[in-house]
Amino acid sequence: MRHAATPTFLVTGGSGQVGFELVRELAVLGQVVAPTRAELDVADARALRAFVRALAPTVVVNAAAYTAVDQAESDEAACALVNAEAPAVLAEEARRAGAALVHFSTDYVFDGRKGAPYVETDAPAPLNVYGATKLAGERAVIESGAASLVLRLSWVFGGRGRNFMRTVLRLAREPRELRIVCDQVGAPTASPLAAAAAAQLLGRALARPGGVVECFREAGGVYHLGAGGATTWHAFAEAILQADPARGEHRCTGVRPVPTSEYPTPATRPRYSVLGSDRLAAAFGVRLPPWEEHLRLTLAG
Repeated sequence: MRHAATPTFLVTGGSGQVGFELVRELAVLGQVVAPTRAELDVADARALRAFVRALAPTVVVNAAAYTAVDQAESDEAACALVNAEAPAVLAEEARRAGAALVHFSTDYVFDGRKGAPYVETDAPAPLNVYGATKLAGERAVIESGAASLVLRLSWVFGGRGRNFMRTVLRLAREPRELRIVCDQVGAPTASPLAAAAAAQLLGRALARPGGVVECFREAGGVYHLGAGGATTWHAFAEAILQADPARGEHRCTGVRPVPTSEYPTPATRPRYSVLGSDRLAAAFGVRLPPWEEHLRLTLAG
C-alpha cells in the first residue's frame, strides 16, 4: 500500500507515560491519531484490526502496555491480552497494510543475573508475568514479518502518571521514614527523553531511501533504548529528593536503604537490568544521556 507524502502515525497507549509524550513529539513529523481507551480497547483484537484497517497508517507505534507488575501475577490473562496478544495483532495488521511498527518493551525480560549491561543478543529470562508477557509480545512482533522495531526501555519515570519519582516526591511530604530497596540496579529513563529519541529515530528512518518500511526491513529488530549510567532505587530516591526544587517542603525523616528481602512483592524483580544501547546508536545515531540528566530535566519541568 502506498502512503501519502505526509505520514500518519497510529499511537496506541497515547495516555500513558511514553505514549503521551510520543503524541507531542510525532506531531512535527506528520498526522498523529491517538485513540483513547474508550475509542479503542487494545485488548479487543477485532476492534484493533478494524481500527488499523480503516486508518491505514504509515507507522503504528505501540506504547500501550499492562504495567502493574505486581498485579499481573494474579491477573495474567488480562496482562497477556495487552502485552502479548495486542502486539501480535498490530504486527499482523501493519504487515498487511504495508506499514512500519514500533513496539515498546522492557528491561524486565531479563533475569538480572548478568551483572553487566544487557545487550540485544543476551538471552531473555523473565522472572515475572509482566516480563514474560512483554517477551511474548516482542517475539510476536519479530516473527510476524512486519517491518518492525522493538525498543526496550528501563525504569521509566516522568512528570505524569504513576511512577517511582512521583511516588517518592509524594511520600517525601509525609512525616515518615522512606524505606527504599538498595540492591536492585537499573538506569532510570525519563519518558519525555525516550519519546523524543524514538521520534528522532523515526524521523531519520522516514528520510532514508525507501522510507521507514524499507529502513526497518533492513535494520529492524530489537534495540535497547536505555539511559546512560546505573543506580539503585535507593540512590535514585536520594537523588530525587536532593534535586527537588520544592525540597523545603519535605517532611520525611530520612531514606533508609533496605534489601529486597525486607521488601517482598508478589512479582520478583531482576537485581540488575541496565540496558546497553550501543547497537541503537550505531544504527540510528540515537543515544540517551545519563540518568542524572533525565532527572534534572524532568524536575525542571
